[in-house]
Amino acid sequence: MNDTTISLLGVSKTYGTGVRAVRAMDRLTLEVLNGEFVSVMGPSGSGKTTLLNLIAGIDKPDSGKVILRGTDLTTLADHQLADLRLRTMGFVFQTFNLIPSLTVDENVGWPLEFSGCPRGEVRQRVGEALSRVGIVGCERRYPAELSGGEQQRVAIARAIATRPSILLADEPTGNLDSYTGRTILDLLQALNRSENVTVVLVTHNVFAATYGDRTVELRDGRIVRDVHTPVTDPETVTPAAEDQ
Repeated sequence: MNDTTISLLGVSKTYGTGVRAVRAMDRLTLEVLNGEFVSVMGPSGSGKTTLLNLIAGIDKPDSGKVILRGTDLTTLADHQLADLRLRTMGFVFQTFNLIPSLTVDENVGWPLEFSGCPRGEVRQRVGEALSRVGIVGCERRYPAELSGGEQQRVAIARAIATRPSILLADEPTGNLDSYTGRTILDLLQALNRSENVTVVLVTHNVFAATYGDRTVELRDGRIVRDVHTPVTDPETVTPAAEDQ
């Protein structure tokens, strides 16, 4: 049986104080198994991004525990959390977050250089990651010279070059057309299945959620639905249905 990679146990998180206080997470408990692909849905303000931030150790809960592979993140110092993120997690964002002044290969390689990888190994891993996402021949180009889909592929290459065991994706298809969005989702699913990378995908897109093994729906910082995702043939879903 698969072991648990991510555990949130009775986690609460409030931003602000007094009348401006907003409870983003309300005694939430969630387990994600090793190699699982979990889609997280919910309206704006439901706590989706807060959930990712808690898993990543970017935010700390007011109460409860966040445990990654047996390590309680609430017990770690900031530098230990940063090291944990660098070693075990990859991040993909809606806005790509590429550095405009760096070339494609430099954008993919800087986390490896930051972690102290030898230069030769950096070149090897960058090449492997770009090949994995289907970006070849663009290594010396800059982000502004790429399409949105190409930029997102580069962002995914950057996320996987460190060989993470966990990939956190926050609306990765939000700025893409439906066809390109499918391509990115196919890529995330392939990484999950072929390399057993645990994926947590935040999305508003009903079709995107079907790529997960399981869909968790949040509302007001609580889980209101947690179901295994029915298998959907992408060819039967129209672009209009994807945008719901």
